[in-house]
Amino acid sequence: MPVGLSPPSRLFPVAGIRLASTSAGIYSSERADVMLIALDESSTVSAVFTNNAFAAAPVFVARNHLRNKPRYFLVNAGNANAGTGETGINHALETCNKVAMTAGCRAEQVLPFSTGVIGEYLPVEKICSVIPDLYANLSEDNWMQCANAIMTTDSLPKGVSRKIDVDGITVTITGIAKGAGMIRPDMATMLAFVAIDANIQQDVLDKMVKNAVNKSFNRICIDGDTSTNDACVVMASAKSVMRMITDCESEQGQKVQNVLNEVCVSLAQSIIRDGEGATKFITVSVEKGRNSQECLAVAYTIATSPLVKTAFFASDPNWGRILAAVGRSGIRDLDIEHISIYLNNKAIVTKGSRDSRYTEEQGQKIMSGTDIHVRVVLNRGACSEKLWTSDLSVEYVRINAEYRS
Repeated sequence: MPVGLSPPSRLFPVAGIRLASTSAGIYSSERADVMLIALDESSTVSAVFTNNAFAAAPVFVARNHLRNKPRYFLVNAGNANAGTGETGINHALETCNKVAMTAGCRAEQVLPFSTGVIGEYLPVEKICSVIPDLYANLSEDNWMQCANAIMTTDSLPKGVSRKIDVDGITVTITGIAKGAGMIRPDMATMLAFVAIDANIQQDVLDKMVKNAVNKSFNRICIDGDTSTNDACVVMASAKSVMRMITDCESEQGQKVQNVLNEVCVSLAQSIIRDGEGATKFITVSVEKGRNSQECLAVAYTIATSPLVKTAFFASDPNWGRILAAVGRSGIRDLDIEHISIYLNNKAIVTKGSRDSRYTEEQGQKIMSGTDIHVRVVLNRGACSEKLWTSDLSVEYVRINAEYRS
């Protein structure tokens, strides 16, 4: 079961953004596996994609189409359309053409997204056959259904909604995401779609999305693998009557940035809590480093260590594994005499060795919990970074061993 995660109770509609989902039979006729999102003409869109060299065909097409004032997103689960070469590109374009013919827009205004098994050709006929039905059922109220439609190995749908007041005007933001495995950011490792009814200038939205992603989806890790299909898309429909935001640093810009960050962090953390086979939600923070890069190097070495992650699964306070991970993180001139390590608020290492007040019983009590905080203090600068990860369980191995069975 997911660690402290439940399905969203309600997802608010966002004016100017309509959605629909249905089954194309990629999994079976019993679950939805295709989603269509329609954007009002006034919308601006910003997106970030995986940097994996084997980026999937839909990533290649979506990147190219992003510059053409997007009107529709077509998303399928169950098939990644990755590792499929020129045929995969043509298949993605064929689905874009079908949406364009159905909706009366240009194919270049349709962005495709896929998630699922790598190396298999997209079931184009199945997807194209349901596009008219998707188009006919577009509604602002379908966020929850669509959160279910994009799941693969996810246990639960992931969604977040917020309403904020900006100069006396209510602004609504809603986001959905999928992801439970193959999670290690090199952008934002999953699929996420976030909509806000604010009016945001394009270059400002680009900055906001980059800021939000770097503090959320780029700070999560389940297994150290970056997918071929990752994307995070933010849509601003401009349906709110508030003035256009033309400056990230303005009071209005900061309010919107803060709520966008909050939604993205919540979605990112829900991916970790629903990690394949996860039984622990682990926060890793590294403090007082010289720069962000070395703080993240230490944090990710801890978060991706199989020995550390299996110790967490066993609730084993084997703190030597954390110590060893810090030491092999590649930080030059690391003075271990200055390093302290904490589990929750309990010091386990001070001045480079076991804290004299630490006991095995204290560590055992902390490790037996489901939410654990690992804090490393380098004492060599003023920079701090934080990320979230999970343990590595027997169930994780089973899920991925049987993924294609």
